Amino acid sequence: MNMTWDGAPPPEHVAWGPTAFLRIVWRGLGIGLIVVVGLALLFALRVIERPLFGLARPWTPWITQVVCRLSLFWLGLSYVRTGTPMKGQGAIVANHSSWLDIFVLNAADRVYFVSKSEVAGWPGIGTLAKATGTLFIARDPRAAKVQTELFQDRLLAGQRLLFFPEGTSTDGQRVLPFKTTLFASFFAEDLRPHLSIQPVTVVYHAPAGWDARTYGWWGDMEFGTHLLATLALPKQGSVEVIYHSPLPVIDFANRKSLAAGAEDRVRSSHTPSASATTSKGNSSN
Repeated sequence: MNMTWDGAPPPEHVAWGPTAFLRIVWRGLGIGLIVVVGLALLFALRVIERPLFGLARPWTPWITQVVCRLSLFWLGLSYVRTGTPMKGQGAIVANHSSWLDIFVLNAADRVYFVSKSEVAGWPGIGTLAKATGTLFIARDPRAAKVQTELFQDRLLAGQRLLFFPEGTSTDGQRVLPFKTTLFASFFAEDLRPHLSIQPVTVVYHAPAGWDARTYGWWGDMEFGTHLLATLALPKQGSVEVIYHSPLPVIDFANRKSLAAGAEDRVRSSHTPSASATTSKGNSSN
């Protein structure tokens, strides 16, 4: 990950043993099958959807949402959604704790992620991101005009974009200051009067007695190792997805004030569970 947040050393999730291995196989195979079947359906339907609707995707996002909901169910991670996803044109911004956010936020609503361009080349993840309509951008101020045009094309097609203004993931116990660069795209003359930004707070609750940072993925943590550790957990916790009232872009003077308003609302509901510990996780198989 670029622009990483480096906090305290990560927790030790589980002791690796036979039962942990069985949980990895059971959960991993189940989720893998769900994803493969979902991708097959998505690609087949997209062949019809693309020539009829172009950038608009009235059908395939439902497949993505169902796949993510089933995957969370199979993993055993329960989620609760409060608030209502907006229906009008605009984008969603959320705090970023883990690769799990992709499943959680897709399960909660039909959205299109905005991601750094490097992700497109990542094995597995890049393919999934492309298939689900992720918008890839370069983190380069010189590309601001091109990014604005890409945003405009997607938004005018009725897509709800979602991005993480922190610019990196954390241990899930904090919200970092929002970077304002991408907010500038919403102040384009043709977009500003019609768009709203909806802040969303994502809060992970580790299983009782486990390290509160169990689901966090940050710094130089390897994706594969964290994935296996998550699959191996003897019990799973839960996640809250909290939708706040949309913020009309026209009500804000500039990107900095809009970013600050969104950040304040995300922070207002970010209360990680006190039931988890901040020490080493449980060591049972």
